[in-house]
Amino acid sequence: MTSSRSDGLFSGTFSRGGAAAEVSDAGWLAAMLDAEAGLAAAQAELGLIPAAAAEAIAKACDPGLYDVAELGHRAGPAGNPVIPLVAALRERVEPGLRRFVHSGATSQDINDTAAMLVACRALVPVLADLAACAEACARLAAEHRDAPMAGRTVLQHAVPITFGLKAAGWLSALDRARRRLAGLDLPVQYGGAAGTLSVLDGRGHEVLPRLAADLELAEPVLPWHTDRTPVAELACALGVVSGTLGKIATDVKLLAQTEVAEVAEPQAPGRGGSSAMPHKRNPVGAMSVLACVQRVPGLVASVLAGMVQEHERSAGPWQAEWETLGELLRLTGSAVSWLREVLEGLTVDTDRMRSNLGLTRGLLMAERAVAALGGSPAAREAVDAACARAVSDGTSLREALLTAPGVDLEPAELDAALDPAAHLGSAGVFVDRILGRAG
Repeated sequence: MTSSRSDGLFSGTFSRGGAAAEVSDAGWLAAMLDAEAGLAAAQAELGLIPAAAAEAIAKACDPGLYDVAELGHRAGPAGNPVIPLVAALRERVEPGLRRFVHSGATSQDINDTAAMLVACRALVPVLADLAACAEACARLAAEHRDAPMAGRTVLQHAVPITFGLKAAGWLSALDRARRRLAGLDLPVQYGGAAGTLSVLDGRGHEVLPRLAADLELAEPVLPWHTDRTPVAELACALGVVSGTLGKIATDVKLLAQTEVAEVAEPQAPGRGGSSAMPHKRNPVGAMSVLACVQRVPGLVASVLAGMVQEHERSAGPWQAEWETLGELLRLTGSAVSWLREVLEGLTVDTDRMRSNLGLTRGLLMAERAVAALGGSPAAREAVDAACARAVSDGTSLREALLTAPGVDLEPAELDAALDPAAHLGSAGVFVDRILGRAG
């Protein structure tokens, strides 16, 4: 017994969300049949084939009439699945109308059009989950606009930021990636044997706008058989989305570490447990996002490499796109579905954030101490020396500065300079700006 990738052993991690069903074998078959039915309808509108033929073809384009496994078996020797599908489709149309099936088309026309349909359909749940992630980030940014936490650069404490600013950064990146994905033009494909549609006696170009409208795809200026820009742009946009999801998931998993414990993923029975350690609350959502997006860059690279194609039809690079594109959509869809659950149920511990600000005993306020002393090279040298002494002696920066030569700040002035919550710069303004734009 075999399982598809949407219901197999690892599907819970890699096939979560609505995109998986759209890129399944059944999804591809339905899209190919929709392309054939749409082509017949467009040609009938122009009087290129009889209306009765378009009706018969549409009736025969029922996915339930076809055996995916059999089509797949026959696709190997044929070179692509459209050839056996067209043969099977013709068998289901009355003999007198069979010659109108697949009229003027080549296999790549149907396969490419199906790919664009599959992508459009898979992007619906992906974009919906991205929008939900953005909404969750906006809520987190608004709720924690002024909640101070340690900023971290190169995995070390840097200067204070706010959790609202961090969430606003997530929101900004998500919005940018989402706009790029939603703005893609995914075109229909129809060019015939070599891009001229010669068998339609100079009327082939008239089919394109009608076919595009019927299938709700973009209309290309001309056939794009070996111009793989539409597929490459889609792959790159999915790569950017996946990278954005991975960045957010990485932040979450680091903030959820036991030693940090500033956020926690949502809890549910059996979620994030360990087979050995009953106490564990693993960040399974962030982990699953990262497992999905880890595989995406290689797939994007495969699509980009496949842009180098020969003349009017490629032998190999085009065929390599089929499963690659489906994998990109499936993995990105799974990752964003996981991240949506994480962000919508994220627990934020602002008390822990404040506590962690004190882990270095004031050292993360060293930059501000230099500014309070006038910002001169001499002030920098004095604070550098005080920081070194605080580290070696295990004291606070405040204590080290109070006894440091050349530091003439009063204790109250020093306390004001070393208060993390009082020195958050423009963090709140930046949060407001992104929230205003998102709204």
